[in-house]
Amino acid sequence: MTATVSAGDGILLRVDHVTKQFGGLTAVKDVSFELPEGLILGIIGPNGAGKTTLFNCINGVYPPTRGQILFRGKRLTGLPTYRIARLGLARTHQIVRPLNELTVLENTMVGACYGRENLSLRQARHVAYEVLELVGLAAKAQALAGTLNVAQKKRLELARALASRPYLLLLDEVLAGLNPTEVSAMVETIRQIRERGVTIIIIEHIMHAIMNLSDHVIVLNYGEMIAQGTPAAIAADPRVIEAYLGNPELAEKLLTIDRSAA
Repeated sequence: MTATVSAGDGILLRVDHVTKQFGGLTAVKDVSFELPEGLILGIIGPNGAGKTTLFNCINGVYPPTRGQILFRGKRLTGLPTYRIARLGLARTHQIVRPLNELTVLENTMVGACYGRENLSLRQARHVAYEVLELVGLAAKAQALAGTLNVAQKKRLELARALASRPYLLLLDEVLAGLNPTEVSAMVETIRQIRERGVTIIIIEHIMHAIMNLSDHVIVLNYGEMIAQGTPAAIAADPRVIEAYLGNPELAEKLLTIDRSAA
């Protein structure tokens, strides 16, 4: 069954029966969904559920074993990551690796230069300042990236992806390692990014945040999509609760949806 997010104008991304195997291990199994423009799609699931592997298939790190992925009507399967970035698809990574000997500004300019608009250095500098203002790092523009703390490095990772001017942004645990105040600030930044017209897919383990951010949620378990729907529907789905039975605290959080929170 294909999960379709029923809002927005036009389908931006189609994932069609995607399976990814590593030898005898099936990390992603027959996952299909369609994502219209302008929404935030949350992907949740226990550790090892296949969430990051699915991201890696979408942005070209791994070719799917079976199935195909279409982005803005173009088949992504087989394209290298740099070509996919040029098409307007960007991502962040769980483990941030800034170019420590470059400034925050220069790190962000890299994203602009290698994004979909193929900007000159002068243009990239302008875009980088604009993005750093949005993510709250403008005051750190001339600091070396290696001097930033964890929360600031997370924002720099986000800035580099945004500077590529993506249509679709994949966020892989961008809230991990942040304290509650930092989580709230990052959630607000993500909302602002969506308001600027960027479609977002987010993987996250901080349930109160992802359930309040997302318009639609997909749940993976052992590589399979076991549920999909609105956050309220997902929170009440017995299959989802069962997938989290090993962690009662997480299951309880799934049952709490408060759009005024997070």
